[in-house]
Amino acid sequence: MPSLHSVAYFRRPRPPPILLVYRVEIKHGSHQEEQEGGGEDGEVQHGGGGRGTAGQGCKREEGGSNGGRKGLCMQAATPPSSQEAAPREGGREEEVPFLAFASLASLPSELASRRLLRTRAPLPMPARRRLLLASNSTLHGGGYLDHCQSHIRSFLGQNVKRVLFVPYALHDRNAYAKMAREKFESLGYKLDSIHEALDPGESVRKAEAIFIGGGNTFRLLKTLYDHGLVQPIRKRVLEDGVPYIGSSAGTNVATISINTTNDMPIVYPPSLLALGLVPFNINPHYLDPDVNSTHMGETREKRIQQYHEEPNTPPVLGLREGCLLLVEGEKATLQGKTGARLFVRGATPTEYEPGADLSFLLHEGPEKL
Repeated sequence: MPSLHSVAYFRRPRPPPILLVYRVEIKHGSHQEEQEGGGEDGEVQHGGGGRGTAGQGCKREEGGSNGGRKGLCMQAATPPSSQEAAPREGGREEEVPFLAFASLASLPSELASRRLLRTRAPLPMPARRRLLLASNSTLHGGGYLDHCQSHIRSFLGQNVKRVLFVPYALHDRNAYAKMAREKFESLGYKLDSIHEALDPGESVRKAEAIFIGGGNTFRLLKTLYDHGLVQPIRKRVLEDGVPYIGSSAGTNVATISINTTNDMPIVYPPSLLALGLVPFNINPHYLDPDVNSTHMGETREKRIQQYHEEPNTPPVLGLREGCLLLVEGEKATLQGKTGARLFVRGATPTEYEPGADLSFLLHEGPEKL
């Protein structure tokens, strides 16, 4: 059987932004009849065959140390609807990890080239995108969300009456929802927890605002995929302009991928690709190296630098505790009580203080930073 790998690659010419989505089929074993595309230097051409099948425009790669070991076919595709989710064993369905601004670092070597044929599928203009991304939920000396409650109230305003809470990052969802509900009700907002809904997808489609709380990022992302919520949340935020609040793990999943989380992989999501609401990664709870420490383990900065040793990895914004990033359309502003440290592959890290304009992160590719 062919193995399917779904890839999305984001390139931002101006205007407009383009989401480049490919469904890739790699055929193992014997050669199958494929029509060779017209690309140069191994460029794989988009064909007109069915989704995920060996249609026209496929090019078979041969030679090399593993000559003839497989053919490779790329098919342009659109993100699957909930009715097109991939079936799982036992009759359950699972969302295909299909979307977002994927790093090319994890792709097979045959695909890790920027010379892939660009199939243009318009991405909704992010002018309506509104995000409030917090590094942490609790700051030393305060209670749950105390340090950012004024930002939340200003962000949601008076038009939002109810907030949809996603507690999937913690095991005890009832207790988590109770704590979040008490805080948001104190701010004047009703709160519905998605784990209490009969149809989580319908809850997302009706949400006035979405808040994804902190906890374990791997558990959170896996559950979002398990319930087929990645694409619906992304659509609501980028297309419908639904306000999105993230804290810690909820901030991690708002980015390209969860590669730069601090959490242990206690469960295994089908993909590390996340919601892709912004075209870079974030490291919440960023800690500066302690020059007086005798601890010989890796610092946070060293771990991010190791991430950037891999090719085609996006910028990483290290948010210290007490720091928030406000994104409104194409404008990004650092807020809160502490600053942030920006890591770009091949460049010296840069410091930014609260109030700094980080809109360039939304506009430029890593090579321009």
